[in-house]
Amino acid sequence: MSQQNFSKVMSFYDHIDELRVRFMRSLTVFLIGFIICYFFADFFLEILRKPLFDAVPPEQQKLYFTHLFENFMMHLKIAGYASLFVFSPYYFYEFWEFVSPGLRPSERKMVVPFVTMATFFFAAGAFFAYFVLFPVGFKYFISYGGPSDVPLLTIDSYYGTCLKLLLLFGIAFELPVLIVLLGYFGLIDAATLKAHRRTAVVGITVMAALFAPPDAISMLLLGAPLILMYEGAIWVVHWMGVKRKVASSEEQASAHYDPFRGESR
Repeated sequence: MSQQNFSKVMSFYDHIDELRVRFMRSLTVFLIGFIICYFFADFFLEILRKPLFDAVPPEQQKLYFTHLFENFMMHLKIAGYASLFVFSPYYFYEFWEFVSPGLRPSERKMVVPFVTMATFFFAAGAFFAYFVLFPVGFKYFISYGGPSDVPLLTIDSYYGTCLKLLLLFGIAFELPVLIVLLGYFGLIDAATLKAHRRTAVVGITVMAALFAPPDAISMLLLGAPLILMYEGAIWVVHWMGVKRKVASSEEQASAHYDPFRGESR
């Protein structure tokens, strides 16, 4: 590790201490966000139950709790999840600051694009789950079965499922950000991504089968966007590779340019 590439060299214990500081800062922001979001818990709960209530008749638009503290605990849980989503830009920023000591000065300047894109895709995954998966999936599962089958959903089971799916899709949609980031650092190229395309498709399919609701529609709704984003990431990494080669060629040409003859040596 040369001094030309990195401004400072950190030992293992320095990394541990840095991780502790970043974690405590993120935890502090999370707790502040938790307190703020708790006062809007009813608003968030109303938003989450809308896709379900749109899929059932008015007489069935109810959620039940089976133990005394279930409703209160759900308010706490949704405040925590809301804090994760609302303040996600700060968490991504702390992550970048943690890894930045190992980056070159030019690479550290990518903090704003990274935080912006990571936040965008994290939110896009949650929005995709809410506006695409929830209406289709909830209507399918509610109507599944015979006329005598009446849903009796509890607060914990319904809201818990919604929150897990929102977080799952948010994390899953970070795939293109991760790929492009690795491509930007030169750790992976478009040729490698193309060569492992089939492996990636199989991996995405397996992940969708494991984490999505157990039906073909939900697995397709999770797997298809990830495959498309993987293909899009290949093009972005290819474009960055071409741009890097052009910059390298121009730099070499400039290094061999003779100002007296007006041409390269």
